[in-house]
Amino acid sequence: MRDNRERMPTQPQTLSDWLAYCERLHPKSIDLGLERVRLVAQRMGIAFACAVFTVAGTNGKGSTCAMLEAILLQAGYRTGVYTSPHLVHYEERLRRCGDTVSADDWASAFARVQAARLQGDEDVTLTYFEFGTLAAMDLMQRSALDAVILEVGLGGRLDAVNIIDADCAIITSVDLDHMEFLGADRERIGFEKAGIMRTGRPVVVSDPMPPQSVLDHALEVGADLWRLGADFNFSGDKQQWGWAGRGRRYAGLAYPALRGANQLLNASGVLAALTALRERLPVTAQAVRNGLAMVELPGRFQVLAGQPSLVLDVAHNPHAVAALAANLDAMAYAPTTHAVFGAMADKDLAPMLARMGPLVERWYFTDLPTPRAATGAQLHAHWQALTPRKGVSASVHADPQQALDAAIAAADPADRIVVFGSFFTVGGVLVHGTPRLQAKHLNS
Repeated sequence: MRDNRERMPTQPQTLSDWLAYCERLHPKSIDLGLERVRLVAQRMGIAFACAVFTVAGTNGKGSTCAMLEAILLQAGYRTGVYTSPHLVHYEERLRRCGDTVSADDWASAFARVQAARLQGDEDVTLTYFEFGTLAAMDLMQRSALDAVILEVGLGGRLDAVNIIDADCAIITSVDLDHMEFLGADRERIGFEKAGIMRTGRPVVVSDPMPPQSVLDHALEVGADLWRLGADFNFSGDKQQWGWAGRGRRYAGLAYPALRGANQLLNASGVLAALTALRERLPVTAQAVRNGLAMVELPGRFQVLAGQPSLVLDVAHNPHAVAALAANLDAMAYAPTTHAVFGAMADKDLAPMLARMGPLVERWYFTDLPTPRAATGAQLHAHWQALTPRKGVSASVHADPQQALDAAIAAADPADRIVVFGSFFTVGGVLVHGTPRLQAKHLNS
């Protein structure tokens, strides 16, 4: 906190005005810690009487939140889901009962956060993420919900969503990402993610090989640990899969509508979380089946039919890119794979490029509209330093849409185009809606 008595000459009115204001408010874009955001939440009286799920992890958080939401909606519950970042529009960060919240409602919530922030003798500075998190919590608190699902933005222990005590914590994969904030290895990163656990309450760990720090912290705080391979498990063949956990089994399940082999890990964690809270939020087997069959989440190995086919994936770290590569490998043969790639400059780019290298014949490196991003030229230089195999080409583009347009112009109908990397990369080709590709050869 700091004294910040200067007031705005006029208060922002629209959501876009509020977002621009929040970007200027705090000197850091990331300032991990709970003191400031907890104080403002207390002033606002933010608390939830309903069940709260908090989801942390390196990858799989968004998919886990979406599957939880879909099943609970099918079971007839009123849900609130807060996730980040967004792909195209800020409003995507909050869904109430399956619907995004309007910009006007968001703006009203930002105004209430502002009023609480400026109460008392000392103003409280909030980051862009903290301000939005409090606004989302305010909106959910006013909505008479049965279940709230909170996705951790970064880490867990010091992330703004952790001011709320989760009734059930879920930790998905733990891998190397955001190491400048979370630590240089999986053990330290795991400790940060384990910070969402609460004494006596269930924590579901769906990472098949979790860091010891996660298991140790569960024991230290006395959380009720649900561990994949010990407390729940899954199995399947090409047609269906099944799940078994403490006192509950599901057999003959259709595969989740979200594609990719890694989605069974996420779905298994979801079923464990729902089983852990079954006394409070009972769900039927039919709700599970319908929810998994109907779940949607743009940008997670999203395959769009067309000629060429288009794959969208927000894989932005080595672990996620390895999963993307494995999923692409399992797809039908494509003569040429075109890859549109944009990423933040602080990412571990070399293993990401190396893992995709054997699958890609033509690269389209793109700038992104944020100062944190590597430029297309810098990505191209990283790629060249890896000594790419002969016959592979690359070009540099000013934005994701221009890169995609270039890929479409070069692609044959049987090819495939993969757009991956940052949320900005995938969001950049979704700005005008979901693309449906038709190769130039089909238009003549």
